[in-house]
Amino acid sequence: MAGNNLAHAVEIYRYRDKRVKELKAQGKKIIGYFCCYPPVELMTALDLVPYRIIGDIREPISRADSHIESNICSFVRNCFELALEGRYDFLDGVIIPHTCDAFERLYDIWRYYQKSTATHFLNVPHIIHQGSYSFFHAELLRLIRSLEGLAGKKLQTEDLVGAVRVHNENRVLLRSLYRLRVPDPPLISGSEAIKVAIAATALPAAECNEMLRGIISEVNDRKEPLPSGIRVLLYGGQIDDAAFVDIIENCGANVVMDDLCTTARWFWREVELDGDLINNLCRHYLDNIMCPRTLRQGTNHISELENRFGYLNKYASEFNATCAIAHTMRLCDTFEFDVPDLEDYLTKQGLPFFNLEVEYKLSSMEQLRTRIEAFLESVAEKAVQS
Repeated sequence: MAGNNLAHAVEIYRYRDKRVKELKAQGKKIIGYFCCYPPVELMTALDLVPYRIIGDIREPISRADSHIESNICSFVRNCFELALEGRYDFLDGVIIPHTCDAFERLYDIWRYYQKSTATHFLNVPHIIHQGSYSFFHAELLRLIRSLEGLAGKKLQTEDLVGAVRVHNENRVLLRSLYRLRVPDPPLISGSEAIKVAIAATALPAAECNEMLRGIISEVNDRKEPLPSGIRVLLYGGQIDDAAFVDIIENCGANVVMDDLCTTARWFWREVELDGDLINNLCRHYLDNIMCPRTLRQGTNHISELENRFGYLNKYASEFNATCAIAHTMRLCDTFEFDVPDLEDYLTKQGLPFFNLEVEYKLSSMEQLRTRIEAFLESVAEKAVQS
């Protein structure tokens, strides 16, 4: 694989179930999970292979609409469509967290119709206070018992320590790869970086780390620089196909940082190793996953905005972003409710902001090209005037 790691990552991105099916044929058990909240360290520590479940924007929704209300987001319906088609039959278990009402409903439907797969509901607190950590600690203990049943063995402390170390290394390497977009022009495109991040959620962490080290070396050795362009900070939820990023970058921009459920949101911070590891996992997944489904209160409105969006301003500064584009899934209340405050906060930081509401399907994205071009042109004009 020497000298060809990026191509390998793109292949994993395109055929995400290929490697885990090979591992299953070797006797491994594969645990599918949604969102950023199920602790992958617990699965790895029990010799289970974590596999992030995503949909397929090229797959139309038909059968799922007879089981799930049409006013639920198209991503959730699309994933269940794939489940009904048998695309996830290789999974031995599925973890569905309570990140939103749509996923809570999906859990009931998935458990009823996918009886051959063990399904676990992970209840994640929406408000952060001391009681939240106690509650989530109990939830993680319940999850551990469920995973131990699938693994056929008990969780050992030394195995959990090793799993936290390997997943922390995974996060460090992905951040290192992402920071190769700090230079102007970037050493790696936003489209390439997102493909690698999505591929990473379909591989065992140790295997992924070896691939990432090779990719970082390859990118650093590149001789042909990328073209310079307007530097975009991309914010959103479930983007698991690089088509949307390709549209932005084909308009002459560079997506230099992306804060998405499928990318930086899950790997930008590490789990503490000192102290009780279950407590550390509680803290990490409640404090460090910056998702709008979690209420982050402040002493006033200004401090609350800083608690919710201050990290985005740090991204914009580190990656020298000149504008921000938000990708909002239609009917995703958690993200849509945040848009007015997000726009207010970022524009006051001097970052031009553009929100795009889309469906989880390829045709919806292609229709956005003209609007993206117009926004980028306005950003370029303001830059010239200033």
